[in-house]
Amino acid sequence: QAQLVESGGGLVQAGGSLRLSCAASGRTFSSYSVSWFRQAPGKEREFVAAIRWSGVNTYYADSVKGRFTISRDNAKSAAYLQLNNLKPEDTAVYYCATDRRERHWLPNRHVQTLSEYDVWGQGTQVTVSS
Repeated sequence: QAQLVESGGGLVQAGGSLRLSCAASGRTFSSYSVSWFRQAPGKEREFVAAIRWSGVNTYYADSVKGRFTISRDNAKSAAYLQLNNLKPEDTAVYYCATDRRERHWLPNRHVQTLSEYDVWGQGTQVTVSS
């Protein structure tokens, strides 16, 4: 059974940095594209960043472009999200998720569609104080 476990969240001051990790198990991680989402209290879950199963391509939401970096290490079955220059509006629970299809790269217009992902982690809280 495929599982994802996020870690690395915490409390940080505005302008600070965090590195989130997503550890995968239960299936061939290197065959699946990975995305990060976040959900703030009272808001819908929103797309943050995606990385192709091979690691060659990445895609970011406009709100985080230039501040966040997604990466992966297929040898370790892990994905990462480096968060720099954090802002209070980045406060949310961050989730990683894997594409429901192997060796598939979602078109930009579909990458934020929740139903395109079949495995989700439990989330890690990121809180940015002003």
